[in-house]
Amino acid sequence: MRVLVVGSGGREHALVWKISQSPALTHLFAAPGGVGMSDLATCLPDIGVNDTDAIVALCKKELVDLVVVGPEDPLANGLADTLREAGFAVFGPSAYAAQLEASKRFSKEFMERHQIPTAEFKSFSDLEAASAYVRQLAGPCVVKADGLAAGKGVVVCDGDDATQTALEGLQEIMGDRRFGDAGSEVVIEELLLGEELSFYAISDGERIVNLTGAQDHKRALDGDQGENTGGMGAYSPAPVLTAEVERRIIRDVVEPTILGMRDEGEPFVGVLFVGLMITEDGTPKVIEFNVRFGDPETQPLMTRLESDFLPLLEAAANGTLAEDTELVWGEAAVCVVLASAGYPRSYETGKLITGIEDAETDNAVTVFHAGTKAGASGGIETSGGRVLGVTACGASVREAHDRAYAAASKIHFDGVQLRRDIAHRALDA
Repeated sequence: MRVLVVGSGGREHALVWKISQSPALTHLFAAPGGVGMSDLATCLPDIGVNDTDAIVALCKKELVDLVVVGPEDPLANGLADTLREAGFAVFGPSAYAAQLEASKRFSKEFMERHQIPTAEFKSFSDLEAASAYVRQLAGPCVVKADGLAAGKGVVVCDGDDATQTALEGLQEIMGDRRFGDAGSEVVIEELLLGEELSFYAISDGERIVNLTGAQDHKRALDGDQGENTGGMGAYSPAPVLTAEVERRIIRDVVEPTILGMRDEGEPFVGVLFVGLMITEDGTPKVIEFNVRFGDPETQPLMTRLESDFLPLLEAAANGTLAEDTELVWGEAAVCVVLASAGYPRSYETGKLITGIEDAETDNAVTVFHAGTKAGASGGIETSGGRVLGVTACGASVREAHDRAYAAASKIHFDGVQLRRDIAHRALDA
């Protein structure tokens, strides 16, 4: 099978890494790909993720059998629709279904229609009206940019200064347009309390194969402090995902979402990534939907997965998913993100990276490239906010954690920052 993975980040590197192991694969392309994928796939750096015409032309020229779309932007822009119209099998939802991620308002209204548990909310397109509502609440809340903001358009407002934090967040999002047009509208939600969880399921629009869960670490600093980021690390499995919690997630969230999309005439094809808050009584409530694999959760998920992944992606794309598919998972995996100084705000790039080969001398460790490039001198340099995802497997979360941090300590670049407490909830438990 000839496969194209669209994307260039850590998530796509992990997908390429896993797909490359399939006996069914004959050739693997990545557009644009990146330096970390170059040994696994034919990378096409001149083709951007939103260059739909070039992607379609590539698929025609190279007789691609399956396209796996990694990032959210091209999905929201209709890449999957265009490819399907051209006759190609695509793992990824339509632009309509992608609104589950691309519009917070659409997502919340969809959940209302289908009785999916989530936080109470109001949406606003006027800064003054949104600010007045925050003052009226006079307490904890969450402010979200309506559109795509790479995981960073969320302000969690709690503590004694919750109202002021919310007002400042509204000004940044709607007034200053820190996230561009994504901030033309906001959703203001009640603040849910509990433990966060990411859960994944694959669908062909009708049938569902549930994968498993992971726990992301969104805040920039240890102890879940600081600003929201795209993710500073993740691990799987998460102790909060008990058998009963998983049963309720599937019954109350995953199935109503997939069947709701089908009933609205827009079958959801691809991976549904549900960001959840598991409340103190074990009730799962949706924080957000994503319509692609998460980053950095994909890194531990792919390294844990022992089954051949490519046939599952192909079956979902072709509408032949078998719900009795049994997947084999390894015990545990932990991913520690190495980020540029200043992330998630402004940061410099072009910093020389050393030690990646040393880190991977442990066979249980894989270093996934999220924001790197080939340097002029032949080395590897930083090119993004999140630079590397140092990922390790182990017989337990503790063992995987220790291996990941030991490997991370061997990698250096100017200004490197990382959280030192990834998987702390599992280790504390």
